[in-house]
Amino acid sequence: MTTTARPADAGDPYPTRTAEAPPPFPRRHPVVWNPAAAGPLSAAELAAYDRDGCLHVEAVLTAGQTAACLAETGRLAADRSLRASGRVVPEPDGDGIRSVFEVHALSETFREIVHSARLADIARQILGSDVYVHQTRVNFKQAFEGSGFGWHSDFETWHSEDGMPAPRALSLSVALTDNGPHNGPLMIIPGAHRTFVPSAGETPPDYHRTSLRGKNLPAGPADRAAVTALAREFGIRQFTGPAGSATAFDANSLHASAPNVSPFPRTNLFVVYNSVENRIGTPYAAPRPRPAYLASRTFTPVPRRAGDHADP
Repeated sequence: MTTTARPADAGDPYPTRTAEAPPPFPRRHPVVWNPAAAGPLSAAELAAYDRDGCLHVEAVLTAGQTAACLAETGRLAADRSLRASGRVVPEPDGDGIRSVFEVHALSETFREIVHSARLADIARQILGSDVYVHQTRVNFKQAFEGSGFGWHSDFETWHSEDGMPAPRALSLSVALTDNGPHNGPLMIIPGAHRTFVPSAGETPPDYHRTSLRGKNLPAGPADRAAVTALAREFGIRQFTGPAGSATAFDANSLHASAPNVSPFPRTNLFVVYNSVENRIGTPYAAPRPRPAYLASRTFTPVPRRAGDHADP
């Protein structure tokens, strides 16, 4: 599929990837789209998510589900045929694996987890609509040598490179191993999700082939002066927790993670849910769309299910 970026005058509400990026500006859309929506989160939890753009949730997976997912990550990482597909991203400084993408299409175990009410109902409640799966991946941080991820907003990437109109999407980072302060856990600037930080510089050709392996992800890293100012205003929160717990965070949250130099590996499943009313289209600031394994263009809603929690 060949396309071009939208014209600069196409009414882009979140301009970015320009020669001289505009200064950060306030978000133009809600965070919690329907505060009265029913779901697994309490009113206090919804209010905290609206305020901070992130929320830690205990025990979204049972011990049995976590073990099954870990077994699947080992199988996928060992599958040499996947490496030629682009779905496996190596570490920037070695042959270790950094990420495997589209795991819900490669594994029935992951598909069941991604479609489970325990996860999808959180997204439906916050986004105020049915949702579809924009992206899934497993991120590995091997003991002693797992690389970090630089400060960025996922929405800046999804808007620029995938054509996502609004930040009506969220990620769930599900711990498949214990996430401690020592093995490179997720860091978020709570409250920064209400500020859009544009990135300077045009998106280069074939950007998706190089930016995923780089040390500063993605192609449009967040401006360091803006990150510094927002971190001084709001602080930085480190998200840790046992295997099976999760962190939900807004598409526009500024986040990063440090390298893992500890002797304990960190493996997390990331699920990105997007509202069916926020489907991606033509990229706003990239020469062509990313491959479907990075940004799905199948907008089938995740089926609504009840009572589908697996036994431990």
